[in-house]
Parts: sequence; structure tokens; C-alpha cells
Amino acid sequence: MKNIKALDFNLLKALEALLDECNVTRAATRLGVTQPAMSGMLTRLRENFDDPLFVRAQRGIVPTQRALELAAPLKQIISQIGALHQPSAFDPANARLSFTIAATDYALRAIAVPFLSALKRQAPHIQIALVPIEDKQVQAQLERGDIDLALVTPDSTPPDLHARNLFEEHYVCVLREGHPALQGRKRLTVNQLCELDHALVSYSGGSFRGVTDEALAKLGKWREVTLSVKSFLILPDILRASDMVAILPSRLVAGMPGLAVFKPPIDVAGFTKVAAWHERTHRNPAHRWLRELLFANCAAPPTPDRPANPGGR
Repeated sequence: MKNIKALDFNLLKALEALLDECNVTRAATRLGVTQPAMSGMLTRLRENFDDPLFVRAQRGIVPTQRALELAAPLKQIISQIGALHQPSAFDPANARLSFTIAATDYALRAIAVPFLSALKRQAPHIQIALVPIEDKQVQAQLERGDIDLALVTPDSTPPDLHARNLFEEHYVCVLREGHPALQGRKRLTVNQLCELDHALVSYSGGSFRGVTDEALAKLGKWREVTLSVKSFLILPDILRASDMVAILPSRLVAGMPGLAVFKPPIDVAGFTKVAAWHERTHRNPAHRWLRELLFANCAAPPTPDRPANPGGR
């Protein structure tokens, strides 16, 4: 063979068609080219392999011994090249892969628990690493492959990432069952709420004011906040063991025993939870399957809104 660099994929396809058809005209029709173009490709093939490859016969052309020797490896090469254009099949039941999902502690409680339950049923061998979210590092982590999926809010999602809304969250008023303030009541008035001892979540740490206070200020009201924590997850236990009250995301406390949950007597803006991922994994079959499973378990209708990021409440 004289010059392998001159042997492109189209020439290989032409050789395959000629071997199958043993007729220049039919081979040209199969590839969608003209007969002169096919003849030109045959000339280039002969030059590259330094062999006639095909000789005239009573009915079309017949391959030389060299062409017959090329037939089997040629089929294999074309099949392998064709496989490059096809995504590999993904079998969840037998897949042994690992994925890393970054999220806040709230998102882990609200999303990861039902998601992992479904995952274990369908893909028992897949490994999932759940790690804390770092808002300022999300894009770089996704680009490097340090994380595969980030559960964030719309305003913390870099604009050049793929993203999909998972659900709209709203806030509820939460205190322990049997709380003195609920004797003979199913919910509280604004004044009754303000009279209680409050706890809130501050992701930045140390803040004793949030959007609940802003909502109260519009009504000329205020509350006393004596506890500020960075994690949502500790608050349910604190509420069960005290007479404190908190305004928390509904999915965080859904189904939790020992807590009384009801709509707040004031309007507190909710937020949207979003899944974000990088272009590098956008078309990968395994990643697509994982995301679709997540979407299905969140059952979120698509919404264009971009509510406020959940900060201190």
C-alpha cells in the first residue's frame, strides 16, 4: 500500500460496495454517487493498494485475490468506524458506573431519598456519591468531571450549563405537635406567630434575618429569632425538642412525625429547584438515563419562573 493517508472513509465504503456488488454502476447507485465518480474512486483505490483489485468479467467485474483478502478486515474496520457514530447502549440493570451529585442538605433530603430508592430498584450496581454544593465552583467542577449533576436554584446556575426545573417549593410553618400555641387551633395568626421564639436557616452563617422578616416588616410586624443554623436538617429535631417555630421548605418536613405543619399566615416567597449539567455529559446515554430518572421522581412541571434563592427564612 503506497499512501495510507490518502485512504479516507469514503474510499473504504466504495471498496466495500464494489466487493458486494461486483458492478461499478450498482456500487455507485448504492453510495449515491455518479458512475464516473465511482470509477475515480476505484482508480484511487488501485493506486493506494498497488493492485487492480477488480478486473472485467462477462458480467461486471470480479475481485482479485488481493481484494478478496481485504474483504474481511474491511468489514470489521467499517463496522468499528460506524460504531463511533452510535452511542453505546446503556443497560441500567447491569451497569457498574459511578456518578457524583452535588446538592444542599435540603435538596438531599427532598430529592435524593426518593430518587435513590428508584435507582436501587432499576440499577442496583450504580454508585452515587452525594457531596455538598459549592455554588462558586459548580461550573468548574462540572467541566472537570468532579461532579456530574448539581441541584441548585435558577439564579445560582451558570448560564452556559444545561438546566431543567425540578419543582417549585413553598414554605410552611412548623412546630412540634402539642405545642402550647396550637391548643384548640390548627394554625396561627400573624400576631400569634410573632409572639413565638423563632429559628431560621442562614446558609452564609450567623444571620438572624431572612425574607420572612421582610414579609413581616411590610405588615408592620416583627419576630424574635434566637437561633440561626446553616443546615436545614437539624431544625426538625430542634423543633420537636423545644417550643420554637420555623418557616421551612415543605418537602423537608413532609411525612416527618412529631411535627405540626401548616400554611404560614404571611406570604413567604418560595423557590425553584434546578438540576444543572455540562455539555460534556449532555448526550451520554448513561447520564441521560440518570437525569430522566431524577426528573421522573421529582415530577416537576416545566416553569419559566426564576423565584428567589432560598436564604434565611
